[in-house]
Amino acid sequence: MSEKQVSGSEALIRSLINEGVDTIFGYPGGSIIPVYDALYDFGKELRHILVRHEQGAMHAAQGYARVSGRTGVVLVTSGPGATNTVTGIADAMVDSTPIVVIAGQVSSPSLGTDAFQEADVVGITQPISKWAYQIRRAEDVSWAVSKAFYIASSGRPGPVILDFTKDAQTGKLEKFEYAKVNFIRSYQPVPSLNRKEIETAAALINEAKKPLALAGQGVILSGAERELKMFLEKADIPVATTMLGLSALPSDYPLNTGLLGMHGNMAPNMKTNECDVLIAVGMRFDDRVTGDPGSYARQAKIIHFDIDRSEINKNVPAAVKVLGDAKVTLAEVTKLLRRNDHRSWREGFAPHAQREYESVIVKELFAESGNIRMGEVVHRVSEATGGDAVLVTDVGQNQMMGMRYFKFKRTRSVVSSGGLGTMGFGLPAAIGAKVGAPDRTVCLFTGDGGIQMTIQELGTIMQSNIDVKIILLNNSFLGMVRQWQELFFRERYSQTPMSNPDFVKIAEAYGIRGQRVSERSELDGAIAEMLRVKGAYLLEVMVEQKGMVYPMTPAGTCVTNILTGDAQ
Repeated sequence: MSEKQVSGSEALIRSLINEGVDTIFGYPGGSIIPVYDALYDFGKELRHILVRHEQGAMHAAQGYARVSGRTGVVLVTSGPGATNTVTGIADAMVDSTPIVVIAGQVSSPSLGTDAFQEADVVGITQPISKWAYQIRRAEDVSWAVSKAFYIASSGRPGPVILDFTKDAQTGKLEKFEYAKVNFIRSYQPVPSLNRKEIETAAALINEAKKPLALAGQGVILSGAERELKMFLEKADIPVATTMLGLSALPSDYPLNTGLLGMHGNMAPNMKTNECDVLIAVGMRFDDRVTGDPGSYARQAKIIHFDIDRSEINKNVPAAVKVLGDAKVTLAEVTKLLRRNDHRSWREGFAPHAQREYESVIVKELFAESGNIRMGEVVHRVSEATGGDAVLVTDVGQNQMMGMRYFKFKRTRSVVSSGGLGTMGFGLPAAIGAKVGAPDRTVCLFTGDGGIQMTIQELGTIMQSNIDVKIILLNNSFLGMVRQWQELFFRERYSQTPMSNPDFVKIAEAYGIRGQRVSERSELDGAIAEMLRVKGAYLLEVMVEQKGMVYPMTPAGTCVTNILTGDAQ
C-alpha cells in the first residue's frame, strides 16, 4: 500500500474522528476484525469501551448521548453481534436518541448465501431506525458515515445503522477525503416556520384563562430550556413534564407542577381535564401520559409544538399545530404573547398537591417504622447529592420512584428507557452516562430483576474503571408486575417472586465495593459511604417486598381516575 492509500477500515476510523467522536462502545468479532485492527493505531484519538454484550453497547451509547448531547457510536460484528443491538435500536428510535451503529457484515460475494454469521441487518433494522445502509465499497465509507451522523443527529434524532461488508473494510482507497453532509434533497429534518401557525397559537394563548403547558424531551433535544422559561414566565403558565422531559426545568422552578402520567403528580393530571388551552411542547402524547385518549382534555383547545409532523394528530387531535424546532418556535410565539397573570388558576393546583402529599408522599418518604421504602431511598440519595447528580434508572417500580422523588438542578440529568420500557437498560446506560459526563455523579436506581438482565456489564465497569453509584432496590419481586397482579389480578403472583444471589458478593468479584442495608437507621450512613468512595459502588437496599407506587392511574382509564392506596 502506498503512503496515500488507506483501507476502508481506516477510512471509517478517520471519518469518526472527523465527526468529533471520542468514544466507541463495542465488541469485536470475525466480520469486524479489520476495523478493530485499524482502531489499534488510533488509541489516543478514540476511546473504546469493551462491553460484555452488544445490547449493553447500545444502552451505554444511549446514556452517553442523553447526557452529552452528542451522537453515540456502537461497533459490533455481523450476525448475532448485530442482532443483539436490535432492542437498543428500537429503544433509541422511540426515545429519539442519536446513535450510529456500525455492524460488520460478510463479504459482498457471500451475501445471500447464508454464510457464517450472516444476517439481513438492513432488512431487520429499517423499521426501527431513521436510516439503514449497507457499505459495499471502500470508496463509499466517508460519504456513508457523514450522512449517517447528519441523519442521526438532525431534526428528531434517532438511530442509524451502517452494515459494513468485510471486503469494503479491506478494500483500498487512493486518498482519504472527508466532507460533512449538511443537506439531503429528500430529507427535511426541520419543517419550515409557518407564520400563521405562530400567530394562531399566540392568539389562543393570549385569550386563555386556564392554560397548562406540557414539556417533553423535545425541549431538551432542541436546547430550548431557556426559551421555555421565557415563554412560561411571560404568559404566567403552569407547566408539567413528561418522564424524559423532567430535567428540562429545575425541580423547584416556581411554575413547575411536576410529573405527568400514570404515576405522575396528581395536580397536573387533574388539571389536564380542567384547563381551557393545553400547550404541548416536544412531547408525543404517549398513552402513559394520556390514559384513555377519548376522555383526555376534551374541554381544552390543544396546541402542539413538535418537530416531527407525524406526531401531530396521531394520538390526540390538535386545534393548532406549530411545526419546527422548539428553540425557534417557542421564541417566535413568545414575542407575540401578552404579559399575563394566571395566579388564581395556578393556585388551584395546590389542593391537589397537598392531597398527594398527605395521602402518598408522607407515607413513602418519611415512614418511621416498618421496612425501608423505595421512595425514601431515592429521596435520601437525592438529598445527599444536592439534586446535582444524573439520575439513571432501569424499568419498573425503581424507575417510577426515581422519577417521582429525585430532584434536578441541571438539564440532561435523566436517563431512562421511556417508550420501549427496556429492563436491563439501567446498568449499561449508567456506564455511558458517566463516560458522557465524567465530572458529574451518576446514580443508578435498579431492581433485582432489571440488574440481572445485564449484570455482566459489571465487567465493563471493572475493566474501564467507571465510577457509577448503583443503588439496588431489592424487594425479591418483579415489583411493577406484582403491583398490577395485586391490583387487577386478585393477588395471583404468577412468576413474579424472585430468588436472588448475593449481589454484594457478585460486585466484589468484579472489584466493586458495596454493602447491603436492611435497617432504616443504617441508610444515611451507607449513602454517605457510597458517595465518599472513589470508584464504582453497589448499595443494595432491602426494601418493602410489596411496596406500591402511588398515585396510579390504571392503564386505559381517564387521567383523573387516580388511585392513592387509601381504601383501595
